[in-house]
Order: sequence, then C-alpha cells, then structure tokens
Amino acid sequence: MAVSMHCSQTAVVGSAAVRSVEVGVVRSGSRKVCFSPFINAGVRHSVQNGKRFIAGSVSASSHTKRSGSVRMGYTESGPTVAIVGVTGAVGQEFLDVLTDRDFPYRDIKMLASKRSAGQKMSFEGKEYVIEELTEESFKGVEIALFSAGGSISKKYGPLAAAQGTIVVDNSSAFRMDEGVPLVVPEVNADAMSHIKLSNKKGALIANPNCSTIICLMAATPLHRHAKVKRMVVSTYQAASGAGAAAMAELELQTKEVLEGKEPTCNIFNRQYAFNLFSHNSPVTGNGYNEEEMKLVKETRKIWSDNDVKVTATCIRVPVMRAHAESINLQFETPLDEEKAREILSQAEGLIVIDDRAGNNFPTPLEVSKKDAVAVGRIRQDVSQEGNHGLDIFVCGDQIRKGAALNAVQIAELLL
Repeated sequence: MAVSMHCSQTAVVGSAAVRSVEVGVVRSGSRKVCFSPFINAGVRHSVQNGKRFIAGSVSASSHTKRSGSVRMGYTESGPTVAIVGVTGAVGQEFLDVLTDRDFPYRDIKMLASKRSAGQKMSFEGKEYVIEELTEESFKGVEIALFSAGGSISKKYGPLAAAQGTIVVDNSSAFRMDEGVPLVVPEVNADAMSHIKLSNKKGALIANPNCSTIICLMAATPLHRHAKVKRMVVSTYQAASGAGAAAMAELELQTKEVLEGKEPTCNIFNRQYAFNLFSHNSPVTGNGYNEEEMKLVKETRKIWSDNDVKVTATCIRVPVMRAHAESINLQFETPLDEEKAREILSQAEGLIVIDDRAGNNFPTPLEVSKKDAVAVGRIRQDVSQEGNHGLDIFVCGDQIRKGAALNAVQIAELLL
C-alpha cells in the first residue's frame, strides 16, 4: 500500500495555535507513512482554556521509544525470538517494533505457513529464510510472538510453552483462560510478574484485543483515581483490524468507486469504501457481536473487577490502520474535567490533544504509525450530576499499540 499526500493542520504549541503546518511523508520499507511534525517533535502539548498540558517527552522519529525500553538489538546474550505469522500485517509490525525499540535478540526465526516457506526476508541487514511452522519449530526458542490466528495459536501455543518457550499471543485463543495473564503493560504489568526468562519455564501470555488496549490506555488512569462504575464505548475501527487483505481491498474499492466501477467485495462481502457498518464479527445470542463482548470481558479481567459495567457498540469505518473510540465513564467518586485532563496528561503512553478553540482533537491519521494513544474531547457528562461522569475520545494505531507494540512491551517485561 502506497499513500503519498501532503496536507495542513493546526498544531497547538504553548498557548498559540500555529496553522498550516505541512504534514510530511516518510518512507518505511515500501510504504509511505504520513506524519505530523507536531505529533512527533519535542514535547507533546495541548491547550485547553489557555492552559498548556504536557503529555510527556517523545522522540522526533515516527515512533516513540520509552526511556524504560531495552536498547540493545542483536547481542549474543539476548534470547532467541520466533515470529509466528511473520508475513502478515502484525507479523511485519513485530519486526518494525523490535527494531524501533532495539529489542535484544541472539537469533530470530521467521515462521509462517507452508505456502510462504522458503521465501527470503531481510531484517536488520541480515537475510532470513521463512520457515514453515511445525511442532518442531520452537526448539531453542525462548520468546515467541504469535499473530497467525486463533486456530494456529490453539494448536502451537501450548506446544511451544511445553518446550520452554514463553508465548505472547495476539489472538483471542487464551485471553479468557484462567491462569493466562491478559496484559497491557501500562495497565496491569503485575499480572505477569511471575513469568520471567530467568525462570527457564514456558508460559502463555495473552495480548488483549486492539479495541480493549486502546480504550484502557485512556480509561485506566481515570479508573485508578475515581473508580469506574460503568463504561459505554462506541468504536470506529480501521481496516487493519481485519488484516492486510482488508486494507488492500479498501484501497482497491476506493479507486473502483471513484472510477464508477462496481467495488470488489471479497473480505466483507459489502462495499467498505465511503461506507461504515456494524463490526463484521459474529453476533451472539444476546445481540452483541463478539468484538463488543471482548471489550466487556477483557476489561473486567484486566481490571480484576467483575462488577464494572461495560457496554460497547463496534463499527467498522473506512480508515486504514487506526481505531477511534468514544468513551463515556461513570465514576464512583467525583472527578472534574480539569483533574481528568491533568491525570491523562501525566499518563504513560498517552498524548492529550484537546484544543476546543481550534476544534483540534485526536484523529486516526495523526496516530497512524505512532506508539502513543491520543485522547481529547475531555468534558463533563452533562447527563450525570455531581461530576460523576466524563466523555473522552481516543485514537490509537491498531497494528502498533493495538497489537505489535503491546506484545513487544510484554516481551520486554520478561527480560
């Protein structure tokens, strides 16, 4: 997918709005990624009612490296890492994130299906041959990052763990299994504190669903302060959540519709370009689809709170790779919007974009290929009395923080 574009936007720096900041294009492999100098450079700022809120310092690259991340790359003392599903969108992003965060490794095994076996892949200046995933693939592998679908995870995840490999799985296969930690490192890293490479024991760790991760990155800091009693989430989910084929089809459909042609509908069996529809996951007996129920169940597990009330409506929108979510929160104790903005501005992994005067708030384009989740539209819920309710709007890159980055952050905690 090649996207080449320039546009202008409002950048909020200090207390002044600087308009017509050109958005540049950076090439990543064969891809072009639109980036905003405001979002990437220096310190993150947002302005609300003339006040500046700083959400943490970041690098000037297209990705953020946390000061706490491991900075080594190839090293003889590092673990052997396997990437399962390396040819997929998330599999490729695993490699990008490993490089961006200088994750230490001694060797990397590129694993995929039989049809991809034998293909060559270059990573950090070295050529690798993709191997077919088999039951013998995990000998000597210490960490395996899985993103090849639930059926593959169910078959090979336990086999790998039995051979001493710590598996970080991006599918839904093990998320709700008792005894399998479901982890967002900024939220509940303690859930996996008993699992370390130094233990020399295999284990399974589950990566939450992308919409859950993005939601809880913003909701959790507020939950810690005032305890969330009820959360209502509406998601606007990108094509990337359905894989590289869906992204390609969205691009193809857009061209076809603009040319007056009948759109190709192989992935969703309906027009996606210039349209939106209820999330394509199966609808369950209670009327919720599986994506919505993931948000309900995973939130309760991650927060260790079976009493929190969560409801969700998940919608697929014609955006390439970043999800947006509208979140309404009801709190046990009062929390005003100024305090909420302060809490969010200090939270790890978040940036606050909340410029009412300039009508500038988070967008999927601004967070695409970025590590941080953006939060804005921070306002008191006028339907609730006594500062017990807030509305916020968040955007996060589905492939990155919603999948690959979160998994690699989990792997960092193992070291």
